[in-house]
Amino acid sequence: MGLLNLPAIECSLRRVQMEFDAINQQLSWQRDPMSDEVVENLLAGYSYVDILADWGIDLFAMGKHKYLLELNNIVLCGPDQTRRAEFRRHIEATKCRFYEEPGGGIEDLAEWRAHHSSERSVWRLAAGLYVWMLSKPQLFIEGNHRTGVLLASYVLRRAGKPPFVLTVENAMAYFDPSTMIRNTSKHGPVALFRLPGITKRFARFLEKQADSSYLSAVDSCESAKSLLGENS
Repeated sequence: MGLLNLPAIECSLRRVQMEFDAINQQLSWQRDPMSDEVVENLLAGYSYVDILADWGIDLFAMGKHKYLLELNNIVLCGPDQTRRAEFRRHIEATKCRFYEEPGGGIEDLAEWRAHHSSERSVWRLAAGLYVWMLSKPQLFIEGNHRTGVLLASYVLRRAGKPPFVLTVENAMAYFDPSTMIRNTSKHGPVALFRLPGITKRFARFLEKQADSSYLSAVDSCESAKSLLGENS
């Protein structure tokens, strides 16, 4: 099972950052700027994904949901504890939503995962978790797209597949469908007909984007192990 090639992932994200204004102008829904902080936090998130997968941690096992919550904390605040202190109220509000949101919290997502435990396609499983997490009501207050990318990458990484990484070439094909997913309810009769098709298309998209250059035989995650120790 290959480890994530963080330098290659950063290279792709930096290219998107450089071209983001031009990409954003073509989107049906304008997105916030892709700042250095966004990129750095995403890279910290990929490092954390690498550790979770390497240590065999099942995010959906009882008592392990906190690691998925931590992915969102990393996306929004990074691993720096001083910055986290500044966002203490937001982090607490996110934690409350994560564990208690009716029909949209971690219990709902874990139930979806349990119902699809026999899914043979890792692409379909990664896509399904992304779609279920991002559709209304969303799992987190903020950062659902980025955390969803990391969750999908975690599923793929555990199966020995390359993570999903945003590139200049796939940005349009990622952002616009994700906006549609975000505006779709995960419950009700409409969801029964729409979400399976959306999931199937997104699974094909993820598989098409698989790039082995994002995997490396070199242990690139030593520097991230302290993250897991601080939050275990």
